[in-house]
Amino acid sequence: MNYHSIKTPAYIIDKDKLKSNLEILRDVQRESGAKILLAQKAFSAYSLYPFMGEYLCGTTASGLYEARLGHEEMPDREVHVFSPAYGEEEMGELVKFADHIIFNTPAQWERFKNRVKTSGRSIKCGIRINPEYSEIETDIYNPCITGSRLGTKKDDLDKMDMAGISGIHFHTMCEQGAEVLARTLDVVEEKFGEYLRKIEWINLGGGHHITKEGYNIHLLVERIKKLREKYKLEVYIEPGEAVALNAGWLVTEVREIMKNGPDIAIVDASAACHMPDVLEMPYRPFIIDSGMAGEKKYTYRLGGPTCLAGDIIGDYSFDEPLTIGDRLVFTDMAIYTMVKNNTFNGMPLPAIYIREGDKISLYKMFSYEDFKGRL
Repeated sequence: MNYHSIKTPAYIIDKDKLKSNLEILRDVQRESGAKILLAQKAFSAYSLYPFMGEYLCGTTASGLYEARLGHEEMPDREVHVFSPAYGEEEMGELVKFADHIIFNTPAQWERFKNRVKTSGRSIKCGIRINPEYSEIETDIYNPCITGSRLGTKKDDLDKMDMAGISGIHFHTMCEQGAEVLARTLDVVEEKFGEYLRKIEWINLGGGHHITKEGYNIHLLVERIKKLREKYKLEVYIEPGEAVALNAGWLVTEVREIMKNGPDIAIVDASAACHMPDVLEMPYRPFIIDSGMAGEKKYTYRLGGPTCLAGDIIGDYSFDEPLTIGDRLVFTDMAIYTMVKNNTFNGMPLPAIYIREGDKISLYKMFSYEDFKGRL
């Protein structure tokens, strides 16, 4: 790929890799009988929604705008939505097109159940549970942490009038394998088994790393089939990351080389603005042809162009010294990047390109007006 032919910083979406992931997910659906949804919180490049809709059963949303996007751009597919707390105006719009609405608490259901029932549409409603079991080690991503605002515990569910509730939803995983799901399902069945026999569907949430190399697809399929057969349930999964895993890059250009202890390279991509999970998670993204600090001959600390002192991407080593104008390519940059980026410090949003075969096409370019229009 000729990285020097594009304007930086830039995201590149690899449609061929996206297709490869979708084919894996399609096979899981066929073998297990589950329905797989795109979690738009991870990937919302909607020009590709009609293409993804050929493989997936619909979209899931975290609020009104995502739900509307899925409804408009992946037509004739299901629209699912969950929010910790809906507003009156928001619910008034959601009932016009959402197929599944999941409520966080019994109180939210009581508040809006009449709005749903009088919508004139056949909307399936569910309640999110908190199994009080999760193997996520990073607290910010753990929905079962003490004091969590996400989901209803068993004691509170026992006090709820379930009339009108046809499904249960839980989301307790993050970038994890089928073994974690199996252990989680054991807890869910033990605690909530009586409810599984009374409902019509269950949503296993996201965080399933299905398209990652080495993922135990056989175990996933077997556990889904067991759920469907034992409880006569329709089963949903809503991965976001697995859909677009390793299906994109972020290309950046070296702007400056300096030294202050370590050698420092300042690039035109910002961790804070263009890949915020690098700071939030935190994690160290991989750069093509790079190594860990000290692994190769020349080591640099890579930093972004903002005024934030902590806008540091990480320490990397290279076979040759970096020079101004060099292009660096970060991998796995389709997910949680475009959906989370921002214009702090007036940073331009990266352009978005789509690669298919040997062809790279500009999908979207952003300007000063996009920055100004946000405020």
